[in-house]
Amino acid sequence: MIDKSFHIITFGCQMNVNDSRWLELSLAERGFVKADTADAQVVVVNTCSVREKPERKVAAALADVRRVTRADPKVLVAVAGCVAQRLGEKLFSPEGQVRLLIGSDGLIRAPEAIEHLLAEPDLRLSLLDFTDRYEERGRMRGASGPVAQVNIMQGCDNFCAYCIVPFTRGRQKSRAAASVLEECRARLNEGAREICLLGQNVNAYGQDKRGDGVTFSGLLACVAALPGLARLRYVTPHPKDMGPEDVSAFGDLAPLCPRLHLPLQSGSDAVLKNMGRKYDGRDFLNLVERLRKVRPDMALGTDIIVGFPGESEKDFEDTLNMMEACEFVSSFSFCYSDRPGTRAALFPDKVDPAVSRERLARLQTLQETQTRRLFAKRVGQKTEILIEGRSRRQEAGKTSWQGRDPYGVLVHLALSGNTDYTGKMVPVIITQCKKHTLMAQQAGGLW
Repeated sequence: MIDKSFHIITFGCQMNVNDSRWLELSLAERGFVKADTADAQVVVVNTCSVREKPERKVAAALADVRRVTRADPKVLVAVAGCVAQRLGEKLFSPEGQVRLLIGSDGLIRAPEAIEHLLAEPDLRLSLLDFTDRYEERGRMRGASGPVAQVNIMQGCDNFCAYCIVPFTRGRQKSRAAASVLEECRARLNEGAREICLLGQNVNAYGQDKRGDGVTFSGLLACVAALPGLARLRYVTPHPKDMGPEDVSAFGDLAPLCPRLHLPLQSGSDAVLKNMGRKYDGRDFLNLVERLRKVRPDMALGTDIIVGFPGESEKDFEDTLNMMEACEFVSSFSFCYSDRPGTRAALFPDKVDPAVSRERLARLQTLQETQTRRLFAKRVGQKTEILIEGRSRRQEAGKTSWQGRDPYGVLVHLALSGNTDYTGKMVPVIITQCKKHTLMAQQAGGLW
């Protein structure tokens, strides 16, 4: 074991990834060093509870930590994120390794708590209380690569029937616009070229009582005007909250990329109503039409839940039809699972798991077909890639690099020389499409 060493294991969404990065940099500022699980004095498991499967992965990860560390009680194990918030002190382990629980709003106090627990080996701490406002964590130097992720809010007020987020991340709390802009400027000054704004329901930014009067579209415009910004993205919007100003931003703001992850969840009006989504299929299609009127090249991704309670074969076919109508380039799809405390957990007419799995396979086959077709259309097109780092692919005499195009697709290309191209914009021509990525060759000077 290495004194003042740590290892972080992260599950779930981009917000969890961002939270883990902040904790990593905070611990480093306090003199901690990164280490493998077997050598770490502190192991943090940052968790996701949005579905049952990720929660099972957390249990497996904790068991693996116990095995790798040989259940050494001197190893401090912390459980952070949504599972910590949901299960609470049930996670405290009899053998003494799990001694810290970090809830969604407790992360800001985690570095200090870790130091406290290392000094007091018999103590356990829970940082699970929700706060009534967004607490600023302070800026960490070295937080940026070419792409910077910036939180603009925490929690959600929608209470969709299937979703555990309001219970594990709390009610919506918007961050002050001045603080968001200050962090964005700092990230750009550190070398970021692209900024992605993060939130559970970004379009509702500023609409809660913690807001400072700045709307989401207003915040987008302010960020887009920052010097040095080449690209701007955001996740995740809610279709019911995307107003005309959010749509028009894709035509008005040059850095805003023509890629949007727009969660559909189901193509059936009956299922959408039971989910509490507050839009129907016609509303969603109208939104897609308006987006593509502003940006005809708009690439859309989505989320789909298969087998929601009461979903009939006709309901599922409506979802397949909607996927074709929207031409999603990608989707995150999964079988419904009960989440404790949600309304849907109490719904009758649960779909047989075997039926859900069969439907999921059909949906994913359709998505793969659509992705291949849309990718094939890209071959021969010119675009720009923001290089994020080296690729595992190799080509004789050249180094393979990877980055994303404006549509969010991962692209591989070979570049000559020993230069570090990370953070460079490269004009390219798409030469080949793979299952989930594209291949390209350089077609102009870097900038």
